[in-house]
Amino acid sequence: MTSPPERHPHPARRAVLGTALGGAAATALSGAPAAALPGAAPAGDPTSARAAAPRPWKLRDTMSTDDAWARFLRDQDLLWKRLPTLWYEGPFLGDGQLGSMVYQEPGANRIRFTVQHGRVQDHRPEFGSGWGTCRLPVGHLTLEPAGTITAVDWRLSLWNAELTGTVTTTAGTLTLAALIHDEVLAVRVTARGGERATWTFHPEEAISPRKISEAPPAGYTANPPWTTRTAPDGTEQVLQPLTGGGQTATAHRRTGDDLLLSVGHSHPSDTAAEADSLRNLRRAKSYSALRQRHTSWWHAFYRKSFVSFPDQRLQSFHWIQLYKVASASRAGGPVMATSGPWLEPTPWPAVWWNLNVQLEYWLINGFNHPELDSLATTLRQNQEQLTANVPAVYRADSSGVGRSSDMFANRSVGRPGTGAEVGDLTWALHNVWLSYRHSMDTSLLRDTIYPVLRRAINYYLHFLTPGSDGKLHLPSTLSPEYPVVPPQDTNYDLALIRWGCRTLLESAELLGVEDELAPRWQEVLTRLTPYPVDDNGFMIGADTPYAQSHRHYSHLLMVYPLYLVNWDQPENRDLITRSIVHWHALTGSHRGYSYTGAASMYAMTGEGDTAITYLRKFFDPTTRYPCRPNTHYTEAGPVIETPLSASQSLHDMFCQSWGGVIRVFPAVPTAWADLTLHNFRTEGAFLVSAVRKAGTTRFIRVRSLAGEPLKLQHGLTGRLTAVLDDGTPARTRDLGGGTLAIDLPRGREVLVHTGTRPDLTLAPVAVSEPGPAWGLP
Repeated sequence: MTSPPERHPHPARRAVLGTALGGAAATALSGAPAAALPGAAPAGDPTSARAAAPRPWKLRDTMSTDDAWARFLRDQDLLWKRLPTLWYEGPFLGDGQLGSMVYQEPGANRIRFTVQHGRVQDHRPEFGSGWGTCRLPVGHLTLEPAGTITAVDWRLSLWNAELTGTVTTTAGTLTLAALIHDEVLAVRVTARGGERATWTFHPEEAISPRKISEAPPAGYTANPPWTTRTAPDGTEQVLQPLTGGGQTATAHRRTGDDLLLSVGHSHPSDTAAEADSLRNLRRAKSYSALRQRHTSWWHAFYRKSFVSFPDQRLQSFHWIQLYKVASASRAGGPVMATSGPWLEPTPWPAVWWNLNVQLEYWLINGFNHPELDSLATTLRQNQEQLTANVPAVYRADSSGVGRSSDMFANRSVGRPGTGAEVGDLTWALHNVWLSYRHSMDTSLLRDTIYPVLRRAINYYLHFLTPGSDGKLHLPSTLSPEYPVVPPQDTNYDLALIRWGCRTLLESAELLGVEDELAPRWQEVLTRLTPYPVDDNGFMIGADTPYAQSHRHYSHLLMVYPLYLVNWDQPENRDLITRSIVHWHALTGSHRGYSYTGAASMYAMTGEGDTAITYLRKFFDPTTRYPCRPNTHYTEAGPVIETPLSASQSLHDMFCQSWGGVIRVFPAVPTAWADLTLHNFRTEGAFLVSAVRKAGTTRFIRVRSLAGEPLKLQHGLTGRLTAVLDDGTPARTRDLGGGTLAIDLPRGREVLVHTGTRPDLTLAPVAVSEPGPAWGLP
């Protein structure tokens, strides 16, 4: 475990924004004497747990050994029995920066290993994010056998994050293994029979991948051609200078059966990349040495959490997404672009802020992997750029980011009143707020969320004006990618303004800050115009109904993921249902994340069977844009966020923690009678373990990492028992509606169950819905 997070400096630590707690809950959390729980033994009852001698308990974790993990994850591996011919069919490797996909070289008897890097971009902002600051291709390796390829037998091992297998040809066999670690691609190929392995590195032109869809902008000049050199130790390098300054350097060295390759990128330095790529190779030493460090990292990584459920294909998909996001993102590294580190020809070779970035990172929270959050570090490190993105007259107190940018968030944002897309930075900050809520790391709140959100909301405040109704209104802004711009009061922005003002008020209290803007934030919450609605539910904005099929759910942000309008508010349930139904009733433009978004919304309502029905649409090959064989996804080009958001939809079925309440198994599909969760991280920095068997929750264990108030919606029926890890009874209060408040100090655990103490074994569940492996099995 990592060291405990920094505690709140302010004593007024209370409920999460958007929660309608009510007085009873507030009293329950104040330390007042607890009322007897329905079904629980009363205090003083000699038959109760209070009178019995403490019985310490401990979970029995069958996944506590490397062997157990290796066996379990082997069943989730991707397999290939035929040679993939497209990027979305093949194996993929990465370490958060360097990435490679493996598939047949188009039209040739060779195997391509793409070589792309998340930091490699152009540096000419005058040409926009699509051309001037876009991700740039690096190149690819080809493995050319002596004979004609007749068969492959490959496995992408999740446990080892390594591709292994054979290539059979008319001349013999090639046995290969490949991995990426510490910005080095390492491949080992052993030839047998009459085979031999010939490697060639092919540099690619340093031009925007957007060239597949449009011509360069006026005045654009090509980057200079690359040059090659050989270092004294025999390492070959390809050096790519850039017109806007900086350099990309690709170094590769072959020693016996091993090939090592590394990519460096520098700006504004024209030489640092060359030294970086050589240093990476020297540090790697050999395939075997690199593999030892590599597998140690991944084995420790996986053991931070566990989930098992009985649908084999979806379970495998879920674990592949964890492997994928760890291959694509690491804290301190570049924020994920639309294709992650696996650049291919695409009209979107940049970072997209109006949905893509947000969906990319949600799953890391429940999986208990805050170390993958490169979005939070990107916003922290580029606050000056976020200020420079707004018009000069507002830079004293405002920040923003346009729809797409480079990895430094370099993209100007338009003004409200012009139909501009304004809210994308605020939505991205909601992701950072989720990172804070799942870690309770005050430094994240103090250094990133509070200062940047304050400026993002300030930008809105410049444009809010009172109407004849006395309400505050926002002039015309764009609901991302909807073709009609409302004349005012776009729901996308109204939801983000409400969330932002509530979050700032709570953050100021948590940080002990007396902010001069607090009265203004409160005024906005009091006077901001209601969300525009009609008979079909939430509209796009004022005088603008949701009237044509649209893939985005921007007009529904107040429902998900902000939960400002939620299922705990009975008065809003009909509005929520009508809105979701109408969004999907107009068909034609829905895409993969339209289905994952609906699945998560229905999970909020507790309708697990409806949620899984929508989620399965993403995997239905008859839909226009389904999940691809290697679990990647493409529309007009690669887009990484949708499969990752599908994993979040599963999380939303398994465990939710919005509104300050942890909901265990809130929307599990009926067919999934058995389910195991272990160390699922929730808001409040709790780790939840729970087992469901034969459709019934057997027990819930919660560990507190930060000492936050615990409110647990347990789903249990009957006589409740809640005991701390030393066997003593926990202090509890009944909050009604099946929710229990539990006093749980930092570093302690509580076990909640009914009846006699159940079997506390954590183990994989049996598969009841078998399915084929991912890949080309």
